[in-house]
Amino acid sequence: MAIQDYIESGVLEAYIIGAASADEVKELLYLKARYPEINLALQQLEADMERVAQHMAIKPPPGTWDKIAQEIDGLILRQDTEPDTFEQRSDRNGYKTHKTGNQYIEVEAESTYMRLHKNWKWAFWAVFALAKVFLVCSIYFYLENRQAQENIKELKTELRQLKK
Repeated sequence: MAIQDYIESGVLEAYIIGAASADEVKELLYLKARYPEINLALQQLEADMERVAQHMAIKPPPGTWDKIAQEIDGLILRQDTEPDTFEQRSDRNGYKTHKTGNQYIEVEAESTYMRLHKNWKWAFWAVFALAKVFLVCSIYFYLENRQAQENIKELKTELRQLKK
């Protein structure tokens, strides 16, 4: 009867969905090898979960598999090519132009700090200031509410004393 209690305890379900602890997994694998009832219950539960998953599955739109196959075929059949390189030149007016050449453009960051547009900085500071104002207001109203509750308690005790 202890085996049936173990099967009904929910450890099998936790194991199947991946929520069982390492100790529970070790114990289940040991008991599964030792008791065929546990192994059978585990197989039945896995089959039930598979049926539920198949029943709830959503079919992809028609033509999806063809698009995936074409994309993979396009990647396989694409020839290996060298990436385009650019050379920086100035035209007669002094404007810089890019032409293909044999040099690569090196991209190197000047700093690791994130830069924000001016408007975003002001928006950030406005939100920050509003948050501080709301914090002060919430503390104030909390204290006022607490004081009002204490006053109500005092008035209730006075009423009880007057009724006696």
